[in-house]
Amino acid sequence: MRKTVLRKPKGFNDVYKHKPGAEKDRTHYCPGCGHGILHKLIAEAMEDLDIVDKTILISPVGCSVFAYYYFDAGHFQAAHGRAPAIATATSRANPDKVVISYQGDGDLAAIGGNNIIQAANRGENIAVFFVNNAIYGMTGGQMAPTTLEGQVTTTTPYGRNVDTDGYPMKMCEVISQLTAPTYVERVSLHDAPHIRKTRNAVRKALLNAKERKGFQFVEVLSTCPSGWKMDPVKSMEWVKEKMLGMYPLGVYRDKGEEAKVITRPVPILEPGTVWEKLGISAEADVDFPRGDVPDEYRKMSIRVAGFGGQGIMVTGQALASVALEYGYNVSWLPSYGPEMRGGTANCSVNIQDGTIGAAEAVKPTMLLAMNRPSLEKFEKTIVAGGTLIYNSTLIDIEPERTDIKVFAVPITGIADELGNTRVQSLVNVGAYAAITGMFNVDHVIELLPKLFKGKSQTIIDLNAKAVKAGFDYVKENF
Repeated sequence: MRKTVLRKPKGFNDVYKHKPGAEKDRTHYCPGCGHGILHKLIAEAMEDLDIVDKTILISPVGCSVFAYYYFDAGHFQAAHGRAPAIATATSRANPDKVVISYQGDGDLAAIGGNNIIQAANRGENIAVFFVNNAIYGMTGGQMAPTTLEGQVTTTTPYGRNVDTDGYPMKMCEVISQLTAPTYVERVSLHDAPHIRKTRNAVRKALLNAKERKGFQFVEVLSTCPSGWKMDPVKSMEWVKEKMLGMYPLGVYRDKGEEAKVITRPVPILEPGTVWEKLGISAEADVDFPRGDVPDEYRKMSIRVAGFGGQGIMVTGQALASVALEYGYNVSWLPSYGPEMRGGTANCSVNIQDGTIGAAEAVKPTMLLAMNRPSLEKFEKTIVAGGTLIYNSTLIDIEPERTDIKVFAVPITGIADELGNTRVQSLVNVGAYAAITGMFNVDHVIELLPKLFKGKSQTIIDLNAKAVKAGFDYVKENF
């Protein structure tokens, strides 16, 4: 006997949380918001078109940023408005994937206006779902490019005035003026019949994307009850009464069967081939032979953290610079607080062979914590079996983790004994060399004139002592 099975579409994750570690699963979206409806239509289409394992979704700033919690797909988070640029690179590098750019009106039509126009003009193989709720929903209800004339927002308390604020932007009309786009349609979510039409538009866009038929653009009129200060029912009525007049529904471009399959050469991503094309040997600048490095330290993702002024960035730069001389691929990514000196600061350093996929050490194999706040914040992020080096001069608590290797090194105290607290950075490098075996301490000292180019010999000699002191402390005490 046939039976009805109620379940989520396979395009959704089985479980999604408002925030990792939250006690209860719950949606991010306010009651009456259209994002949830559109999410479901996309997830259903992903399953029915058999592209769940082939989909990569790009979401930028705004309520769309939460998409990665819901969809069972590959994900990239993009800076505000830059989703089309990220989608372009993703699609060109992965021509067998279906790439979705999921954006709101404040994001796509404002700061991302040029990004979307250029991607559409190039006819990139991406499907864009543009949620138009006529307001900046996440960040406080400000006027968006799509805000209606006379509409009250937090930045237009007397209503949008076209004399001072300009006219609402009609993105379907703009996009459809370009030659390259394949499919452009505006739909709405304000009632069941229009939701069914939106469902068809979503499927058409994704089918075209699956078949590599260029640029697809679906504008979806949606509600923002919280931003509009309305209940969900009234917000649906407002779409019908106010938005449809300004934003007529319908197909603005559909090349249909005439749409040709877009193929572009896949870029070569192997770094070694780039050197070869430039006529440079990948080993040309390798000055030092590697020693016998333990397996656990052959692929390093390091977070260095502390106060501004503790040499956090110099530590990261020095580690990366020395690693380069051994022929490793490296990355260095800084992160500052509101002010450099005295504020919080951290950096991520990756040292490994092969391509580095992510510059930030989200799950570091090593944490180098220079102060207590940094230890408390980042200790929990270290991978099991990883390594913690902490500055025991300033940190007066014991680490909580028992599944990692811990080295308490009085980094600031060692630097002070040498007569200058500022050499903490090279004490760190010396300690790192002793723990990992990745660097020969004499090689590090040999490189100091290059690392501190233009500095006096006195400063170079002092930093050489710091490297040796950090190295010797670890060797003598662990």
